[in-house]
Amino acid sequence: MTVQLTTSDLLARGTALLAAVLEQPGLDAGLLLAFALGVPRVRLRSHPEEARTDAELRHYLGLIERRAQGEPLAYITGSREFWTLELAVTRDVLVPRPETELLVERALALCSHAAAQVLDLGTGSGAIALALATERPAWQLLGIEASPAALAVAGANGRRLGLANAAFEQGSWFGTLSGRRFDLVVSNPPYVDARDPALLALAHEPRQALTPGVDAMADLRAIVQAAPEHLRPGGWLALEHGATQAGAVARELVARGFGSVRSHRDLGGHERVTEGQWP
Repeated sequence: MTVQLTTSDLLARGTALLAAVLEQPGLDAGLLLAFALGVPRVRLRSHPEEARTDAELRHYLGLIERRAQGEPLAYITGSREFWTLELAVTRDVLVPRPETELLVERALALCSHAAAQVLDLGTGSGAIALALATERPAWQLLGIEASPAALAVAGANGRRLGLANAAFEQGSWFGTLSGRRFDLVVSNPPYVDARDPALLALAHEPRQALTPGVDAMADLRAIVQAAPEHLRPGGWLALEHGATQAGAVARELVARGFGSVRSHRDLGGHERVTEGQWP
């Protein structure tokens, strides 16, 4: 006699397989099951006895195995929530993280110009630029990205969201922006030391977006040094950085001539964003 599989059976099996590697296995198991079945997550609870096929089980367990091997959930489902947006993501871009929303918050607080020109360096999926474009329709956002593949992701996200005030161009930091100035520059550049063991847990994400090499401050320092040539008087530079780098970033800003230098903590209590104003 064949035993009929149900939604509840699949969820239980996925949760059990992830329990050894995740702190909240039920959450990821539920998200992956909803994705695999193409149904809203709430339906898993409202219809737990719904009949499922062997093919659906195999597809689901394939996704569970990828997650158990450490692949980020966003790469498996192809999307990630950030700010108020649902963004498409691929292996060509970093997975947008909650702590980066602090950089969006600070950018909104720093710039009071109704029609500001804002630059996002190393835009990746376009998360920061698109979040700002959503909140400030009169601002003009420009995202710069060195990777052609990442640039394609950002552009596709902008088009899908219908944000005409956000544009994306290929380039390395300020290299293609000669003579152009902005009211606000933001960036979440690579800042992990290439020797940091933490990179092992991030092996699925693009290495070039995580680390500048053995000098973890290299890209942060380069941005600070070049930013004054691209800021209008009174313009701001806001940078995301590692949890132990706030002091070093602040010193770079002060030495370069920035004023009102200060750091802000993320929800985890880590100093995550440091900003400075150009005179």
